[in-house]
Amino acid sequence: MELGGVATIVLAAGLSGLLLLWDWKRQQLNRKLPPGPTPLPLLGNMLQLRGWNLFKSLMALRDKYGPVFTVHLGPRRVVVLCGHEAVQEALVEHAEEFSGRGRMPTLDRIFHGYGLILANGERWRQLRQFSGAALRSLGAGKHSLEERIAEEAQCLVEEFSKSEGAPFDPSRLISHAVGNVISALTFGDRFDYQDLTFLNLLDTIKGLFSELSSRWTQLYEMFPRLMQFLPGPHHQLLRHVAVLHDFVTTRVRQNQSSLDPSGPRDYIDAFLLRMAEEKQNPQSEFHTKNLVLSTVHLFFGGTEMVSATLRCGFLLLMKHPEVQGKVQEEIDRVVGRSRSPSMQDRQWMPYTQAVIHEVQRLCNVVPLGIPHAVIRDTRFRGYLLPKGTDVFCVLGSALQDPAYFSAPERFDPGHFLDETGSFKKNPTFVAFSSGKRVCLGEGLARTQLFLVFTAVLQRFTLTSPGDPQEIDLDPQVSGYWNIPPMYQVCACPR
Repeated sequence: MELGGVATIVLAAGLSGLLLLWDWKRQQLNRKLPPGPTPLPLLGNMLQLRGWNLFKSLMALRDKYGPVFTVHLGPRRVVVLCGHEAVQEALVEHAEEFSGRGRMPTLDRIFHGYGLILANGERWRQLRQFSGAALRSLGAGKHSLEERIAEEAQCLVEEFSKSEGAPFDPSRLISHAVGNVISALTFGDRFDYQDLTFLNLLDTIKGLFSELSSRWTQLYEMFPRLMQFLPGPHHQLLRHVAVLHDFVTTRVRQNQSSLDPSGPRDYIDAFLLRMAEEKQNPQSEFHTKNLVLSTVHLFFGGTEMVSATLRCGFLLLMKHPEVQGKVQEEIDRVVGRSRSPSMQDRQWMPYTQAVIHEVQRLCNVVPLGIPHAVIRDTRFRGYLLPKGTDVFCVLGSALQDPAYFSAPERFDPGHFLDETGSFKKNPTFVAFSSGKRVCLGEGLARTQLFLVFTAVLQRFTLTSPGDPQEIDLDPQVSGYWNIPPMYQVCACPR
């Protein structure tokens, strides 16, 4: 046999041996993990992903492997929890064990574990506790949070009225109204609807969320070491975050130059005062980097999540005019048309509450939830999850759990009403997640959704320029986040 033939045989045998060794090690590692599809070397379970819609792909795997299974996104191993019971058990009954923040390579390369949302350990505990207290304090000031939101809702109504019933795209106006509320908390003021700087920020936030759900970003999440060196749209994330970072940094400098220790005006002021208090503490997490990145997280997260829900909600009401009519009847009966809606009205408006909850359920803005990680070796349903294991608690699977919703894929406010027509809480409603990592802005978001929905529907009937039955509710982009489709609306004065 020629030398070249021998070398080929030896090489083939060596590669086969390496593959067998890799497979043996994988089996040993996964022996106590939940079941799942067999991964290919390097590629993982890419072949099981359907058309880049990760949520639908995971739901198909759930049907085969059950509510708890393991999937490999490239070489990255993830344990997936589906349905209300599994998600509830992890986030509530094992809240401490599942309190870690899982890896998100696309954002980790930018934030490096700093800031409120992506932090872990003591950093997360300090920032979470402080931010919750600071936002509550700011919302209870002389100009209460509800008053700010109600005033901004009326500003949005005035902007809608300028259309004079002609079709228009409401997305930027809605984002501006929601963004102004977050801006009042984080920066101490609001921005005019024609302010070019703020409009640029809103476009940046929109672009950031679109990129986070794109195919390129999904590839980066699977193969970060490779994708960081390849050209492509996934690098746009760096530019989007840089715009937000620069804006917040400028605002921090402005606040520093005019800081009054006796009366913090906003979140930045409150953080700066805490930084001064802990100046001599070498273990403190209150420093400029965490200030800037926490503010960025609050601003872009708080703006887009609520804005996307409102945009999707108005689209649903256009497609279901009978539901919109019932909400307006309830508004007229409880609030009338001579004053603005208030949060006190909510207790007397069960149908409106049910509609808003159903909008959140069906819009499913964060279908996969933000990844968690177990902070210690954890036994869960007979399996052993090693410390640091990434976990997807799939919120969308709980929001569409057929065991708790009679028609999970249909828009039906009755899912949140009892037989007497009273509002009924549903234990599977995890639109804001649950447990220790529950959304910090849940109260703020609920207030905005109620006041904006009712303010707009008090003044206008929303109709589609085309046939309502032809309205397509499918997301414009679906990945880690669902981006609502673009559309035109006619705001007809009532």
